[in-house]
Parts: sequence; structure tokens; C-alpha cells
Amino acid sequence: MVSLVLEGGTLRPIFSAGVMDALIDNNITFPYCIGVSAGITNGFSYFSNQKGRNLEILKKYRNDKRYLGFRNFLKCKSIFGLDFVFDELPNKLSPYDFDALENYKGRVLVGVTNAKTGKTEYLDGKIRDDKNMALRATCAIPLFFPAIKINGNDYYDGGLLDPIPIKKAIEDGNDKHLIILTRPKSYRKTLGKSNVLASKIVGRKYPKLKASFLNRHKMYNDTVKFCEELESLGKAIIIRPKEDEAIESFEKDITKLEKAYKDGYNACVNNLEKINNLFLKNA
Repeated sequence: MVSLVLEGGTLRPIFSAGVMDALIDNNITFPYCIGVSAGITNGFSYFSNQKGRNLEILKKYRNDKRYLGFRNFLKCKSIFGLDFVFDELPNKLSPYDFDALENYKGRVLVGVTNAKTGKTEYLDGKIRDDKNMALRATCAIPLFFPAIKINGNDYYDGGLLDPIPIKKAIEDGNDKHLIILTRPKSYRKTLGKSNVLASKIVGRKYPKLKASFLNRHKMYNDTVKFCEELESLGKAIIIRPKEDEAIESFEKDITKLEKAYKDGYNACVNNLEKINNLFLKNA
């Protein structure tokens, strides 16, 4: 079986949205899709066959304070307007096709981090969720979001412990993979001040998460290396921005966001033959 694996990255996955819109245009459907944070969130418009939706939302609302701005901390303890982004947008302003999602011919898994157990869980993304609680949880960056409560459990960003869920995809029986990353090949994560701070602040309430913040950079770099090894063995295709195509996580410039989307679209088109070959049994 073939998997689609999606890395997060706040606004960087607009590149991934471009890749997935090219998949839509070429009628390529993956039987298994897994991802975290904004990567899997953008993936939902691919699952519902709503080409262009992710880009249109950013063009209209990226610089709208209801969407992203520190004033939102006063309302919901998040830099993003949680109810605006995950309720008003998909249910009113940019309607999401939940029926199309239910009819998507593939499995959809949303990676989230259970704050109390310190373990990754994978939620069924095809269960109807009008308030998009699973997507709120997978996007809940510690310090920038509150923990999201689902069925009595507290959840944070799925990328905290499993930033590129390729090993879960393999565990579930997939032997070929399209992996969409949002950092260029040269990128290496380092231990940043924000992770040290999160380890201290978030770790007080959720002690089983404390070490994960301090080890996050090593886990990320090791996972990218593993993905590259799969690619060298012919078991994966990695699509990611080129060095001069990378954008910031909180990019404000709509022109740069549009370019990142187009870069992703073109990167997919340039790899179409390889992607189609993933589905061939003897490839």
C-alpha cells in the first residue's frame, strides 16, 4: 500500500497545499494519508477535492487579526483565533465539504500528542467533526495554543513527538510513500530557546512532555535522515522546497505565500511519473 505523509510547519505547508492540488488535477488518490499540524490540516481540502481552498483562505485571512494575532490570546489563549479558524471559516466563510471527506476513498490519520501520557495518538480524520477539534489539537503548538481537550484528554501539536509520521505509516502496512516536507534539504533543527522555555513552563503541568521539548531537534533530524534512506532505497519520494523557496513559519507576505504554493504545485508536476510509479506493484 502507498502512503501520503505530511509534515506541519504553521504556514509553510502552503507548499504542501500546492503539491496536493496538483495531485487533485492529476486524479491521484492515496489510500492512506497521515500527517500533523498544518500539513494534515491543509490535507483536508485535498481529501474533499476542494482545489485552491487553502490558498484562498490565506490570501483572504492571513493578515486578518481574527485569523492570526496576539489579541487572540485574550479570547482563547492562542495566537490563532481558534473559533474563527476552526469553526467560522470551515462552516461559514469558506465552507468545507464534509460529505466529500466522508466519501474519500482512503484512510486519514491526524497525529496528536497526549499531554498527560507524553505519547502520540492518531485520530481518525474521517469522523465528522464540525468544530474541527482534532485539527485544533494537531495544530496546538505549546506556548502559542492552549492544550485542546477531547474526550477528557489534553492534546498538543502532533509534531511535538512525531513531526513526520513515516514510521506509523510503515507500521500500518505501507511499503511506498510520498513524503511532503516543508523545509529545504539543508535544514537541520537545533535546540531553540522556545523549546527550553516550553520544557520548563509546559513541563510543570505535564511532566511527561518535559524531555520531549529538549529532544525534539534530534528526533526531527533523525526522522528526516530515515526518510532520505527510504528514498535512496526506492521506497519513498520526498518533495520539499528548494533552498531559495523556503518561507518563514509565520510568513505575512501574500506574494511569498502564493509563490510557495506554486512551487509546491510545480514540484509535484515535475515528479508525476515517479509518484504514479509508487502505485505499481513491481516498482
